[in-house]
Amino acid sequence: MRRLIGIAWATSVILGSCVQAEATSVLPPGITVGLPAGKPLPEGVYFTDTTGFGHRSDTVGDNGFSLPVLTWATPLQFYDTRLQLVLAQPVAWTTGTPSNVAFANSTLLAAQLAHDFGGGWGVSYLGGYRVAMPYHKAFTTDSYEQRFAVSYTAGGYDLTANLINGIFGDHATYPDWLNLDLTATKQFGNVEAGFIAYGSSDISSPTPTYKRLRQFAVGGLMGYNFGLFKLQAFVSRDVAERNYGGYDTRGWLRLSLPFPGYRAQAAALAPLPAKY
Repeated sequence: MRRLIGIAWATSVILGSCVQAEATSVLPPGITVGLPAGKPLPEGVYFTDTTGFGHRSDTVGDNGFSLPVLTWATPLQFYDTRLQLVLAQPVAWTTGTPSNVAFANSTLLAAQLAHDFGGGWGVSYLGGYRVAMPYHKAFTTDSYEQRFAVSYTAGGYDLTANLINGIFGDHATYPDWLNLDLTATKQFGNVEAGFIAYGSSDISSPTPTYKRLRQFAVGGLMGYNFGLFKLQAFVSRDVAERNYGGYDTRGWLRLSLPFPGYRAQAAALAPLPAKY
């Protein structure tokens, strides 16, 4: 059903608002893997949530986050390019001494243009602001985020590269950053399986003595399409890191579903390839 283009992809479209769990990147590295970020959504409203939990080998406690996202794929479309709007607000937690649960203040307000070239190819550009809200002080300045994604989804494949760039207004406090999320999966009926990889890097230094953080991780993904919603689970492990002092191991779970009021509309649209 065509509604599941949004189900599988709405998180990646504009997943946006997260916390500085262990990386300088505001958006957790790897958060968009497993999703065809270059493909446009059909018109409708979508809810997605991605939860991650991990441990870095040099730390005592663990850390996690939950990323609920509301995405509106608007009816505004021009030559197969759709305008999409997003609101996202994350929750983060840590274990150890002390433990902590809090809303992150990097609330994301974003817009995206996604174009369908046909033949399974799609590209997208997202631009949005992360607003430094006063209720939590993880970040004390607003930042701008942009994403460039390309996807190939014909024949049940999802081959996607998503390049994500964050730019802070206060360069004396926070470095700018760059993430690259990579996906190579295949659909077998309702089951999805494949490989993921992601990297992240600081691309500026707020002080002369600042040590830029870099990492690269690989992993595997399994997913199942239940019709009205989709679940994906994946695991990842750092294979390279710089200035972290340890290697991160992380488990992820993603739930994606269309807003109930749009199910009938989405179901009436043309069928998609087997991936969706």
